[in-house]
Amino acid sequence: MANVDWESLNRKNWDERAPLLPQHAASPDYNIQDFITDPNYLSEVARFDIPLLGDISGLRCVHLQCHIGTDTLSLARRGAASVTGLDFSPASLAEGRKLAAATHRSGGEKVDFVEASVYDALSVLPSQAFDLVFTGIGALCWIPDIRRWAGVVAGLLRPGGRLFIREAHPMLCALDDNVPREDGRLVVKHPYFERGGQASVFDEGSTYVRHEPHEFENTVSAEFSHGMGEIVQALLDAGLQVTGLAEHQSVPWDAIPGQMEEIGGGEYALKSERWRVPLTYTLQAVKQ
Repeated sequence: MANVDWESLNRKNWDERAPLLPQHAASPDYNIQDFITDPNYLSEVARFDIPLLGDISGLRCVHLQCHIGTDTLSLARRGAASVTGLDFSPASLAEGRKLAAATHRSGGEKVDFVEASVYDALSVLPSQAFDLVFTGIGALCWIPDIRRWAGVVAGLLRPGGRLFIREAHPMLCALDDNVPREDGRLVVKHPYFERGGQASVFDEGSTYVRHEPHEFENTVSAEFSHGMGEIVQALLDAGLQVTGLAEHQSVPWDAIPGQMEEIGGGEYALKSERWRVPLTYTLQAVKQ
């Protein structure tokens, strides 16, 4: 599939899956109603991040690739002064705005959303204006060039501002997740390193959360690999100092069906020998 506009293809994929009714944001995995009825409710991903993210009271934050804004709202509820969610999917942002409006007295009033590709963030947001750039689970795999992304992060942060990422580990992304093995072995199938913008293409008529049966029209998506060294070096070259890197033995979805078990808090871990491979990581860096 040469000369394909992967960003447009991925946008169509997300636009179809984002609407609240009936498929994606309405899934019990997103717990939208809990955000609306409980003014203190946080996403399970945000709760996992609390020990490392720490106090963000009064900070001006931007959440890159925010999707439907559940983690964006969670940052506001953690005490951020303001949180801007940026995403390239207008349908996803429409759901985020609905959520913010429904929670306008419990954090939603501090949230705004901006439509743009992450690479275009500096054309729609002020430069060197944010105390915290936040990137959550399932974001970096959608961008082809990690060095270009790191430059955007550096451009958004004020001097002394912080980047916080919790993301799927590159090693997890390289594993075969389609063929359960009775022997419990983990098999490397997909690329670990970047390949000059070359994508791994998937054709799947589903979404990663539970939903009612539905036949999707946009089933093809493209993902991009980034090795841990490539991510760290890109940030260093962009003028950030890495201040923390933790690897975790859990991930917030059933990433390898048949070999994982739910361990609470929306997290899954390997059923046995969890020390074999990291599943997610948290990386923090400060702009010099």
